[in-house]
Amino acid sequence: MKPSIEKLAEKGFFLSAILSASVTILILSFMVFFSFPLFKGGDIAAFFTLEWNPYEGGFGIVPMMVGTGIIASLALLIATPFGIGCSALISVFSTGYFGRFLRKVVEFMTGIPTVIYGFVAIFLLVPFIREIFKKGTGMCVLSASIMLALLILPTIVLFISDAFNSVPKNYLDAADSLGATPVQKLVYVIIPSAWKGIISALVLAAGRAVGDTLISLMIAGNALQIPGGLSDAARTLTAHIALIIAS
Repeated sequence: MKPSIEKLAEKGFFLSAILSASVTILILSFMVFFSFPLFKGGDIAAFFTLEWNPYEGGFGIVPMMVGTGIIASLALLIATPFGIGCSALISVFSTGYFGRFLRKVVEFMTGIPTVIYGFVAIFLLVPFIREIFKKGTGMCVLSASIMLALLILPTIVLFISDAFNSVPKNYLDAADSLGATPVQKLVYVIIPSAWKGIISALVLAAGRAVGDTLISLMIAGNALQIPGGLSDAARTLTAHIALIIAS
């Protein structure tokens, strides 16, 4: 009886994998099929210009590409040290009640809708940034990057803390036997052993930062320009797609 259940479960998982792969292939095929006119027309280079003016044949997406890269990179740069530090606090320095409480808070943050982050930024962060720079509306690259960093922080913390917890116990015991302090264990044992998990966490966080729409749509300013500084407005590709579809 048990082997039959195992075979049934195996077939079920196999069919699920086939279904997931098929859906992905269909989506890619759909995109390739509808992009054929672009390749046939030979207008691909038109996308890599600075001007977006579809009424006059300008379809340049370079400003949006640059805006996406700057906002996502800055968000990742802000979130990474905080993420590693919070993960170390949860998994290394405060493994008791406070560490468990902090992890629950981070897990709770993953369930907060993105639009809530956006509204909080509009009423709290944007006026603060406007007062700092003394120009513009406060809806700029820095505002979007800070809120995007807060959005991706739970992803970084949860994955890195799991990577820290997966370090073999004999490594930690060896460090303890040598009299290593918690900081020394973190720097010389845990982080080098968990570097693959750290990289995976950062890649996933970068993917979410690049793919997020609402934060950049609400507080980045949505200007069709290459930002010249942190106080300048910008537009990301995802926000651009949303605005174009809405119009």
